[in-house]
Amino acid sequence: MMKFISIDGAKANPGHYSAATQQGNFLFVSGQLPVDPFTGEGSSGDIAVETKQVLANLDHILKAASAKREDIMKVTIYISDISLWNAVDSLYKRYFGEHKPARAVVPTNQLHYGYSIELEAVAYISGEKRD
Repeated sequence: MMKFISIDGAKANPGHYSAATQQGNFLFVSGQLPVDPFTGEGSSGDIAVETKQVLANLDHILKAASAKREDIMKVTIYISDISLWNAVDSLYKRYFGEHKPARAVVPTNQLHYGYSIELEAVAYISGEKRD
């Protein structure tokens, strides 16, 4: 049975979607914009700040699903301008460390609400005991 994952204490999503869905061991994380899930406040104008927020959102969702970063198998990153990639990639590398999930980077000319980044992910949660 599919489970709908939400972040404890987060504001309700404004659209008709879940933060993530889980079927068996697979976790599908919805596209994360640089919006604080607890306050609903967005951060824009600085790609480093936006990137840190979407990665923090990913951590919140992983925690809600009893998953960890190393469970992530695939990431898709949408950026509003390919010239932003070096800044995003630098923070992405720090976030994942030695873990290197499959990845796609999709430059677009525009993202929702004028943000510069959106990130979605797929994870496989093994049956191993979590810390």
